[in-house]
Amino acid sequence: MDQRPLGLLTIHVKRGINLAIRDARSSDPYIVITVADQTLKTRVVKRNCNPIWNEEMTVAIKDPNVPIRLTVFDWDKFTGDDKMGDANIDIQPYIEALKMGMDLLRLPNGCAIKRVQPSRHNCLSDESSIVWNNGKITQDMILRLNNVECGEIEIMLEWHEGAGCRGVTSSSSKGGGGSSST
Repeated sequence: MDQRPLGLLTIHVKRGINLAIRDARSSDPYIVITVADQTLKTRVVKRNCNPIWNEEMTVAIKDPNVPIRLTVFDWDKFTGDDKMGDANIDIQPYIEALKMGMDLLRLPNGCAIKRVQPSRHNCLSDESSIVWNNGKITQDMILRLNNVECGEIEIMLEWHEGAGCRGVTSSSSKGGGGSSST
């Protein structure tokens, strides 16, 4: 089995909205993103329930079916950090749009390729658009946090295929047919 990643997914962690209070009057939130054996963390934003991170985190995607977990924590100096909710990032609709590949080159900038509606199968709090812009496909999302009384996280997804990546279009069968065995 090919162990090279399909590609690199950059998750632009923009901001938190109405995050839960875990200290006296506020929280000191940070985000941990986990996919397979990769874990990335934002900086802590002190005393703010509406933090702005504007940080980019890039993970290698080997299997698009492996969940991407976003967890928000409240940093505490003397005790363990408190969990402030979590969400799964569903990249399946985004990967489907990426597979359209060269067909998208004719689209005008800012054109929505696909709109994803909130459902019980995703953590979206509002409609999310997958957009063709300046030769890239991006998806803006506002994720509703689970296992907490309130809070949302705004992110944007952006895909990169660099040297050593298999690419999303090469993972589907080419030339009309079936699967091959070795």
